[in-house]
Amino acid sequence: MTLSRRRALQLFGLGAVAAALPGCSLLEGTPQPQLLTSTAPLPKPYAVPLPVPEIAKPSRTTAGVDYYDLTPRAADVEILPGMKTRIWGYGGSFPGPTIEARAGRRTVVRLANELDVPTVMHLHGGHTPPESDGYPTDLVQPAQRRDYDFPLDQRAATLWYHDHRMDYTGPQVWRGLAGFFLVRDAEEEALPLPSGERDLPLMICDRSFSEDGQMPYPGYGDKPGALEPYMGGVLGDVILVNGAPWPELRVARARYRFRLLNASNARTYELSTGGPIVRIGSDGGLLTGPVTVRQVRLAPAERVDVVVDFAAHKVGDRVELRNLAGEGPQARVMRFVVDRDARDDSAVPAKLSTVERLDPAKATVTRDFEFSSGSMHGATGWLINGKPFDPKRMDARPKLGDTEIWRLSSDVAHPVHLHLSHFQVLSVNGERPAGPPEWKDTVELRDAQTVEIVTRFTGYKGRYVFHCHNLEHEDMAMMANFEVV
Repeated sequence: MTLSRRRALQLFGLGAVAAALPGCSLLEGTPQPQLLTSTAPLPKPYAVPLPVPEIAKPSRTTAGVDYYDLTPRAADVEILPGMKTRIWGYGGSFPGPTIEARAGRRTVVRLANELDVPTVMHLHGGHTPPESDGYPTDLVQPAQRRDYDFPLDQRAATLWYHDHRMDYTGPQVWRGLAGFFLVRDAEEEALPLPSGERDLPLMICDRSFSEDGQMPYPGYGDKPGALEPYMGGVLGDVILVNGAPWPELRVARARYRFRLLNASNARTYELSTGGPIVRIGSDGGLLTGPVTVRQVRLAPAERVDVVVDFAAHKVGDRVELRNLAGEGPQARVMRFVVDRDARDDSAVPAKLSTVERLDPAKATVTRDFEFSSGSMHGATGWLINGKPFDPKRMDARPKLGDTEIWRLSSDVAHPVHLHLSHFQVLSVNGERPAGPPEWKDTVELRDAQTVEIVTRFTGYKGRYVFHCHNLEHEDMAMMANFEVV
C-alpha cells in the first residue's frame, strides 16, 4: 500500500464516512474503535498451550556491552491450530525474542531489515539517546541495518520493543513486530519474588483472522480509504497471549509473577482472576510496596507486574483470566490449570522499592496538550492542540534537568505515551491519586478527562515525540515533537 493513512484522510474525508458508521457520533465527530470480524474457523478457548517467547542470546559480549541481532522478516507460523499465518516478526517469531538486559549495562541491538518495507524500532519505556529512540522517520530501509544503543541508565522494569514507522505503526505491530525487553537490577534480584519459570511475561493483544488464516489489516491490499471506518481503532475478535489464542497454562500451587503487557492496537482490558491480584510493578518498575486489587486495567502499551498465588487453590482447579471490559469471546483471555503441589520459597515483601516523589512545586512550566479529533486538510483527523503531527515542528522545548507539569485532556479515550522520561500522575480530573507515587510512561486518558503529570527531563538532549498509543490515532497524526535543550 503506497497511500498513507494521513493522505487517505485528506482524499476521502472521514467525516462523511463516520456519519454512516455505528459507534460514530455526528455531533461529536469522534469515531470509536471498530471490530474486525474473523472468518477463519477459531479454536475453542483454552485448547492451546501458552507459549513462552524465547530468550535472545547476545551475538557477542565485551567488557560492559552486550550485542544482540534482531531481524524483522516475514514468516509463516501456526497461530490458529492447523493453519499457517503470515506474520512480520523479529527473527520470524511473534512475539519477538525476549531481551534480558541489566540496568547500567550498555546493550546494543543491531536491526537488519529483511522486510520489503521500511521499519523503525522503539524501545518503549527506555531512557534512550535520541538517535536510538526510534524516531518515526528514522527509517531502516529494506536490506539496511541500524544499531540501537541503549545505555539503560534506569531501574529494573518490564519494557517492550516494537515498530514505530510513521503512518504505519498500526499495521506493522498488528502483523507481529513486538517483543519484550526486560531490564533487571540487583535491587530487584535481592527480593524473594517469584523467579525462573514462575516469572512469566504475558503479551496480550487482539487480532482477527481471514478464512485462510491470515491477519488482514484494513487498507492493506484493499481499495484506498478502506481503513477509514477503523480510524477510531482496530479491534480483533481473538485474544492472543504470547501469540496464542486463549491459551492455557499449567501451574503449581505456588506464587507466580506475571508481567502483563497490553500490546493491542486499540483495546483496553479489565483483567480479573476472580480472586486477589497483587500489583508489584508498573511501566517504570517496582512500586514502593504491594497493592492487592481485584482487577487490573490496562490501556494500550501499559504494563503491570502482578503476583498471583495459586496455593489458595486445590490441584485440579481451573482459574480463568478474564477481561471484564469485553463481551463473548473477547471476555476470555487465558486459563490456568492447577495440576501439582510444589515447594514455594517466594514471598512478596511489604517493602519493594523506593520511588522518589517528584515535587510539582519545582516545575518550571505547566504545558497544556489537548488530544482530540478535528479538521485536518478538510477531513477529520486526530490532533494535539488542534495540529496534526509535523516532523519539522517543535511543540515543546524543555530544558535538560528541569521538572515540568503537563496537563493532558481528551475528547475520547487516548492512552498517551511520553518518550525519554518516565512521569508520575498528579491528578485525574482534579483529584489526586491515592497511594505512593509510581513511575509511568503511558497514561490512559478516558473520555472527556484531564490528567496532570509531572516529569523531569534527564539524561539526553535532543528530539523526541509524545503521542496517543491507540495506534490508529497515532498513525492518523496524533503525535507531537518535543526537544530537550
